Amino acid sequence: MKRAPRPESGFVLPTAIFLLVVLAALATYMVSLSRTSHISSALDVQGTRAYLAARAGIEWGAWQLLQNPVPSCAAVAPPLILTGTLAPFLVNVSCVQSGSYTDGADTVAVYQITSIATAGVPGEVDYVERRIEANFSK
Repeated sequence: MKRAPRPESGFVLPTAIFLLVVLAALATYMVSLSRTSHISSALDVQGTRAYLAARAGIEWGAWQLLQNPVPSCAAVAPPLILTGTLAPFLVNVSCVQSGSYTDGADTVAVYQITSIATAGVPGEVDYVERRIEANFSK
């Protein structure tokens, strides 16, 4: 007995291939979106750490300024060495006397301390830098 050909035969295969291609594209997009989200979150954390490292540099510079018996300001300090989660950051602190003014019988000197914290290689995805400036008087 011979089977009669059916016109709808072979219709399921193109549909299945189409669905597989669409699902694979969707899965690729979701992986890419997840990776981007994770990288963004990691850079947010690194940005916060860079800010804290730069702030530590400002505090260190202010402490150096207040501990010095003669009001002076070192133009360039060596890079700070931090520990813990801030260890990967290179912190450069500079201090400049920006002027002085007379307050009654006292002369008050004003200093500008700049702290720059960096980690990573400039131009790369993981590079982060934060700069903080503060003015102090003594």
